[in-house]
Amino acid sequence: MVPGMGRAAEYRAELRALPPELWDGFLAERSGLPGPRGNLELAAAVAEEATLDVASRYAASDDEYQALCGAFAYGRLLAEGHEPAATSLYILAQDERWRVREGVAMGLQRLGDVAPERLVRIVRDWARDGHPLVHRAAAAAICEPRLLRHPATAHAALDVLDAVTAGLAALESEDRRDDGVKALRKALGYCWSVAVAAAPEPGFARLERWAGEADRDVRWIVRENLRKTRLHKADPARAAALQSLNP
Repeated sequence: MVPGMGRAAEYRAELRALPPELWDGFLAERSGLPGPRGNLELAAAVAEEATLDVASRYAASDDEYQALCGAFAYGRLLAEGHEPAATSLYILAQDERWRVREGVAMGLQRLGDVAPERLVRIVRDWARDGHPLVHRAAAAAICEPRLLRHPATAHAALDVLDAVTAGLAALESEDRRDDGVKALRKALGYCWSVAVAAAPEPGFARLERWAGEADRDVRWIVRENLRKTRLHKADPARAAALQSLNP
């Protein structure tokens, strides 16, 4: 989830007061890493203040936090019309570092805040891609509650989830041991509940169809989403019925 303004606004002012060549040290001191939680407020500030040169340098960095910030910044640049940033985000979506992949999702969500139709176009394209981490990025990016307040975006999220779930179900069992497939499976374990909560009528109908599948990973995905309170709040009766389909 992209953080709110709060501290991010203060970080933006601090970054503007520093020459870009001093940003590296500023980030290193305040990144929150190593540790359980990276400083997303600072990452949001970097995303808003970074030039294309800084974003590109950070995105290519071996430093995981810098790369996260670079990916996040590409989302803002894409929102401002820098179309090559979409290709950069696509490449970063396949990064082996999970925080960098989160930066991609947050960057795309930044785009979705101002241009939801462009986000929808990108994630639909990515859902047709063959790479599981690209599928994971598409699902994670669009399954953000604040973006799904738009009915068209909510319905697009369901389309994306249908496509990437079908892609996972089509994989041979030996391919499912891949780390990228495992990351996709984990994301689908919560993304469906977010999308269904935003559009319960079509969402439950789609999830009910998947609950009838014999595929072990698909059934795990349905069960994981049934653990989410948001799904039961959206429609208690249908959630209970779904539970009976996938005990």
